[in-house]
Amino acid sequence: MSKIVVLGAGIAGHVAATHLRRKLSKAHEVVVISPNSNYQWIPSNIWVGIGRMESKEILFPLEPLYKKKGIRYKQAKVTTFYPEGDEETDKPFVSIEYIVGENKGQKEKVTYDYLINATGPKLAFDMTEGLNPGTNKAYSVCTYSHAEHAWHALDDLIQQMKKGKKAKILIGTGHAKSTCQGAAFEYILNVEQELRRHKVRQMAEIVWISNESKLGDFGMDGMLLSYGSNIMKSNEMVEMVFEDRGIKWILGAGVNKIEDGVAHYENLEGEFKSETYDFAMLIPAFSGHGFKAYDKNDNDITEKLFKGFMIVDADYTPKPYEEWSVQDWPETYQNPSYKNIFAPGIAFAPPHAISKPRVSKNGTAISPAPPRTGMPSGITAKLVADNIIDTIHGKKELHHKGSLGNMGAACIASAGYGMTQGSGISITTYPIVPDYKKYPDTQGRQLKKTFGEIGLAGHWLKLALHYAFLYKAKMRPFWWLIPE
Repeated sequence: MSKIVVLGAGIAGHVAATHLRRKLSKAHEVVVISPNSNYQWIPSNIWVGIGRMESKEILFPLEPLYKKKGIRYKQAKVTTFYPEGDEETDKPFVSIEYIVGENKGQKEKVTYDYLINATGPKLAFDMTEGLNPGTNKAYSVCTYSHAEHAWHALDDLIQQMKKGKKAKILIGTGHAKSTCQGAAFEYILNVEQELRRHKVRQMAEIVWISNESKLGDFGMDGMLLSYGSNIMKSNEMVEMVFEDRGIKWILGAGVNKIEDGVAHYENLEGEFKSETYDFAMLIPAFSGHGFKAYDKNDNDITEKLFKGFMIVDADYTPKPYEEWSVQDWPETYQNPSYKNIFAPGIAFAPPHAISKPRVSKNGTAISPAPPRTGMPSGITAKLVADNIIDTIHGKKELHHKGSLGNMGAACIASAGYGMTQGSGISITTYPIVPDYKKYPDTQGRQLKKTFGEIGLAGHWLKLALHYAFLYKAKMRPFWWLIPE
């Protein structure tokens, strides 16, 4: 019988573990290892960050659910990979260290037949000097606790504004290679609406700062989309929204240092500038976790498993932007050196960016890293789980495949909370990675499947999805019928 170990309990890890447990008999063992005690629905962090939801509304404890469903759970962090075992242990294993309880600090070898690395990214705040959530008036919404702190600081500022203080709010990316522009985009629109709701909008200057060369790039090279009966570029859509909301913008900005109320950045022109603020929410760079890997004889083989993130079935051959292809992107998320190791979601190393790389006149790379969103994370996790199940049942080849180059994604960006005053920007794109050969006249995407809508219905839909995906994550009756 087989033992499948899943590292991480975010969207990808939890999706993989729950599908494995549902489809495999209890003779097979599913183990989840995560330093986090809670599952959180990350897309709703935005609403925690404006005080419209509490953390308890977007999370639940993992251990009781896993115990009930027959999934073994270890609250620990993985430290080292031994895909061949070692001199004492024949089976492959990961070395873990417990972080809570009576076992805190203890290490353990956890063997496996199949390993799913769904550890996600490290939030690399340290890559930008002075960028540490809750210091220098700069905050984050990357976790529910970060979002709570951001709301407390924003609420304090709103109360000061009600007493006559004029303020500047800076929201965007906090590093030259940050991703997740979409989350910052949602947050700036929600903050703007909350200021109007509190009747202090006129007291605030709101500024967007981003490493994008154009608005609406989102790390996806922008897009051409259908908007009602019109066709428009994503940068035109975002510019329209920002102008309507009175939001200013700074583009091509690689933030490199944060001081108390000051963000220092370099732009694509090679100029070094700074922007003052009273409150900032800046998305950090993402990085791998710095894992190490060793073979049976304790030789370092990290380069076989990791390239920052985990190496999978992508084409990592260095090539210029003009030669990038959708064929570069992985389909099975299987490590080529160790066929029983997979990395769906955010854990896999992308072959390259999606947006055109740009450097400043000083040679500094300033452009978005590839975005990693919930829908592709869930889809890739499920296909990895299905391939492992097929392999356990004797199938020789991996039949379940899904490249970001032939996969679509739907994103609903909250533009303000409220059942009557809320708004959402719904964008569907196909494919995620543009295929310029197949769709040369529409910026690499199929226009019929790439469209945007703005309005109250978008907010209702995003709120409905919040409850639907938490229902699914809690493995309530018929949870598996809700798509990823």
